[in-house]
Amino acid sequence: MPGSEVARSPRSTLSTFRRDPRALWPEHARKLYDYLVAIYGGDDLLPTLAAAWIAHQRSANTQKSYARGFRVFEEFARNHGEHPMAVKFVLADTFRMYLETTPTWVRVKGGWRGEMARTGKPYADASRKNALSAASSFFVYLDKVSDDGVKNPFDAVQRPYIDPTYSPTPGYTEAEWARFVAVARDEHRVAAYRKRAYALLLMLYTCCLRIDSLLNARVEDLGYDKGHRVLLLEKVKGGGRKKKPIPPAAWDALMEYLDGRTTGWLFCTATGGQLDEPAVWRLLQSLAKRAGLPLRGPHGVKGDAVTHALAKPDARPDKVQQWADHKDPRTTQLYNRRRELLDDSPGYGLGADLAGALARDTN
Repeated sequence: MPGSEVARSPRSTLSTFRRDPRALWPEHARKLYDYLVAIYGGDDLLPTLAAAWIAHQRSANTQKSYARGFRVFEEFARNHGEHPMAVKFVLADTFRMYLETTPTWVRVKGGWRGEMARTGKPYADASRKNALSAASSFFVYLDKVSDDGVKNPFDAVQRPYIDPTYSPTPGYTEAEWARFVAVARDEHRVAAYRKRAYALLLMLYTCCLRIDSLLNARVEDLGYDKGHRVLLLEKVKGGGRKKKPIPPAAWDALMEYLDGRTTGWLFCTATGGQLDEPAVWRLLQSLAKRAGLPLRGPHGVKGDAVTHALAKPDARPDKVQQWADHKDPRTTQLYNRRRELLDDSPGYGLGADLAGALARDTN
């Protein structure tokens, strides 16, 4: 295997099983395997090792994110004439600089279906950090499964600094959220989907859910426990299981949307298929335009819910932490700091004083 110290062959290991374990790989592992096999062929170890590494990740969100970042790294290594598993520090550090300037892939307007070209803006800090983290994680995995160890060429590569108090997603006030939800209920351009949009927003907001967790839920996951209507989530951030209490307003909206349905995806398409995240993105963008509010994505919903909960006079950060599935209380406090940086800005006082002084001077 080019440039790798991995001594064991995944193919020879897999051949000892009566059934191929790859049949149980999650979606993003299978997709990455197929993508790499088409490039390197079935005799190269990269497709199996890379897909096994993706399958090793706990959450579907991490699997998706790492698979996306690894594709960027693989393309870069291949275009520089190097096998991804043979990359050393110099090329790994060059990959960091490459991400700072190279255009991103965007769809070609008027092109054939699925046609893409590198004509977009360079990668954002978060995307660059994800690609570097994905590549580094892959080598960490190789080191774990190797008999002799594999040096990680990304150990000394600097990654972009991400300010934890900054979020590019615009936040809504509670009044704006009320407007947003009302538009989903009454003004969504497709009347047949209004009940679904309304219930989805209420579930995301009042249950403080990650979008991937909600979209992976099924009607069979709804239940009742100790006087509470609950949703049993198979996976929350970090890979655990948790019961989420559903407030009455969200429960009523959900029941009206389900209209007696007792099986299948909790939020589904018109044909019963699983509603996906891009569809939710398009929904929220459409609703924001109709409501006259800044455009946003589904990940901002949870942030607004945490921020509004922390702003309540009787808020208990420890309870908000548990509700939001934050393992570390510092994560919860970041939402507080973001809000305070805006709400308590000294600039408001200075601006008011200056405006008053200017008005007196004019008179």
